[in-house]
Amino acid sequence: MMRNAGYKPEGQDERTGDLKFTKSITGTPFPKFHIYCKTDNDTASCNLHLDQKRPSYSGSSAHSGEYDGALVENEVERIKHLLS
Repeated sequence: MMRNAGYKPEGQDERTGDLKFTKSITGTPFPKFHIYCKTDNDTASCNLHLDQKRPSYSGSSAHSGEYDGALVENEVERIKHLLS
C-alpha cells in the first residue's frame, strides 16, 4: 500500500516495532514525508510528519518535523484517496 503511494520502506522502528516509510518531496533527501505504520488485528494506523532537515546533532533524532499544516494535510488526503 505505501509503495503504491510513492513511499519507500525504511525498516522497522526499534522501540515500537512500527514500519517506517519515506517519500521525498523534491527528489532530494530533505524535505521528506516520514510515516510510521502499525497493524493491530484487522486495523492499520499511520502517523505522518514532514522532516524539513536532517538531525542537527550526531546521535540526535531531532529533525524539525512538522506534524500539521497544509503540506501534511494534503498528503494525508492524497493517501486516503488512493486507499478508497
